[in-house]
Amino acid sequence: MAIASPSAPAFSASFCSGRGECTRLIRLPPAAAQSLKLNSRCQALTRRLTISSRLNSSTPGPGGSVSPDNGDLQYELQHMLSARRRRRGSPVFVTLPADAVGPTAGQVRRRKAMAQSFRALAAAGVEGVVMEVWWGLVERDQPGVYNWLGYWEIVAMARRCGLKVRALMAFHQWGAGPGDPQWIPLPQWVLEEIDKNPDLAYSDRFGRRNVECISLGCDILPVLRGRSPIQAYTDFMRSFRDVFRPLLGDVITGIQVGMGPAGELRYPSCPSQKLMWAWRSRELGEFQCYDKYMLASLNACAQEIGMREWGNGGPIGAGNLMHDPELTEFFRSENGSWNSPYGKFFLEWYSRMLILHGERICREAETIFRGIEVNTSAKVASIHWHYGTQSHPSELTAGYYNTSTRDGYLPIARMFGRYGFTLCCTCFEMQDEEEKQMNPVSSPEGFLRQLLLAAKLCDVPLEGENSASNLDDRSFQQVLKMSRSFSEGVEKPSFVFNFVRMDKNLFEYQNWVRFTRFVRQMSVANIFRARLGRADIHASTTDFSRGGFAFSCS
Repeated sequence: MAIASPSAPAFSASFCSGRGECTRLIRLPPAAAQSLKLNSRCQALTRRLTISSRLNSSTPGPGGSVSPDNGDLQYELQHMLSARRRRRGSPVFVTLPADAVGPTAGQVRRRKAMAQSFRALAAAGVEGVVMEVWWGLVERDQPGVYNWLGYWEIVAMARRCGLKVRALMAFHQWGAGPGDPQWIPLPQWVLEEIDKNPDLAYSDRFGRRNVECISLGCDILPVLRGRSPIQAYTDFMRSFRDVFRPLLGDVITGIQVGMGPAGELRYPSCPSQKLMWAWRSRELGEFQCYDKYMLASLNACAQEIGMREWGNGGPIGAGNLMHDPELTEFFRSENGSWNSPYGKFFLEWYSRMLILHGERICREAETIFRGIEVNTSAKVASIHWHYGTQSHPSELTAGYYNTSTRDGYLPIARMFGRYGFTLCCTCFEMQDEEEKQMNPVSSPEGFLRQLLLAAKLCDVPLEGENSASNLDDRSFQQVLKMSRSFSEGVEKPSFVFNFVRMDKNLFEYQNWVRFTRFVRQMSVANIFRARLGRADIHASTTDFSRGGFAFSCS
């Protein structure tokens, strides 16, 4: 079954056999979809919501995990449940596995385990889930033909469990390559265009291409079969809005718009699969300005100020990925050319191009979702491993013109504020004390404080995330500390935390105990209670550990 939406505000459904044979059955216009939704809601409200469970074990299952009790745990949790569990604090969302939807976007993977996990999250007081909606799956084979079925199923599943959904428009690839079991590339037809025109991909000074996403240098050029990349992103978001309109603002409460590699507003200065460990090796990154479109922009800017020789490429003497910045001509603290007239010219152009790219996408998204009660957000990368230096080289190569003498995040926060966007960033669980043992010039807390201040100054709400799936109490306490530091002194604090990500480790007994305690602490609630008919659920950690929830990655 597939939901296809070329661009019209309607969708069609068809059943597909395992052999790939499809038979078109129905076509539902928005009015019919709305009617179905209303009927479903009426039925839900007139039914008595019940929870039936057999909780006959007070200990975790074999191997210390929380396993189902014969699978006989059933919930019907609708919107009344969500309304009865309003919190006074900060809501917690949980990011789903990247491969939650199969390669053709037509089916939910591990559907039974996913449903059990959703029930557990709802019972623990989690507000909702973050669902990555992959461009490479939905618009996989042909431009303008979208298959939303797998994501529709996830949203429907979340709705049944009383969970909200935040949808991330993922215009980038995922995974290390075709051999990666979670590999999700760009759409096949986009990759074909890149094969014809390699300059659609970012390039560094060594000619190495990065196809995690399309180069922002060609944002507004009709290089994708008559459409520009911005138009392709816009059409994708518009189709999502039209298909999911009945659930927007009700179940789907947030839209995060991808703006670069890993969904972050940045250049792919080093491959994303290496980025989460880059601070360990202190990689500088490479300037991504050598495709013909970026070079054309740089050359035009250099000619405009009468310095044609500055438009031939990126900085000379920037070292290599693994270089000590103090041994490079460009990044060194004393007399480094990053602080010279040329360095300032280049870095201003490089960062301005990135902000312009973000602004184009923000403008389109704001227009598409205007008048719909959904929160729009975008993500900034947490690049902290040279934060203690003068030049902040790894931030510069990623496009953040942030140094000891210049605030590179305030312009980004201002831009988000103009379009009513929330700012999302990671590394909320990281601590300087621990990181400096491996890298003395790293400062995740220093970076985060600067970003939080920029958000406060621009009155921009904040979404926090963890960089790694740490499930120890110390990490959770650090998240609480940093979230409260953002809320202090803010008249109307707005903070949401996305836990990255749901996997089988989350439901291991001790991890689940720590996680549910963290959710309660974030919500400023002693215990999660839901009254369903005559039944009360006291969703303490122990109860739901006994209840038997598991998420299988197999």
